[in-house]
Amino acid sequence: MRSVIAIYVENKYGVLTRVAGLFMRRGFNIDTLTVGETEDPNYSRITITMNGDSHARDQVMGQLKKLFNVKQVKLLADGSSVERELMLVKVRNSPETRSEIMAAAEIYRAKIIDYTTDSMCVEVTGESTKLNAFIEVMKPLGIMEMCRTGVVALDRGSATIME
Repeated sequence: MRSVIAIYVENKYGVLTRVAGLFMRRGFNIDTLTVGETEDPNYSRITITMNGDSHARDQVMGQLKKLFNVKQVKLLADGSSVERELMLVKVRNSPETRSEIMAAAEIYRAKIIDYTTDSMCVEVTGESTKLNAFIEVMKPLGIMEMCRTGVVALDRGSATIME
């Protein structure tokens, strides 16, 4: 079962190490991790996705709440939150594949951000399932290099993590 956990922390050195260390000590894997400053520069928001049953998730969340510098921990539920991820994919460019790459980029509402005679770099933003589908389309065309940001997510409506 996939879980998205939002963690509101003090924007200080060492906090990310403590959070990641907690997962390591408990033997849980972090699927994606993003971190960045919030609307208040004194705080950062860490968004983690993990797979595991509800017991594992609840155990991790309980331990996270006990960490020094952690102000709030919240599970973001499917349907009541908005999730996005960014991916850059460098694909082999040839006269035979060029139109197919450009058509796929248009269908997936992606942007071609770099173009050379032998490669194209495509930026894709959306839910993880969309990015995974784009990868499957590009694989036969020759993915040269790829990187993903990990999930960022917010609750829908007026709810905030600090409520």
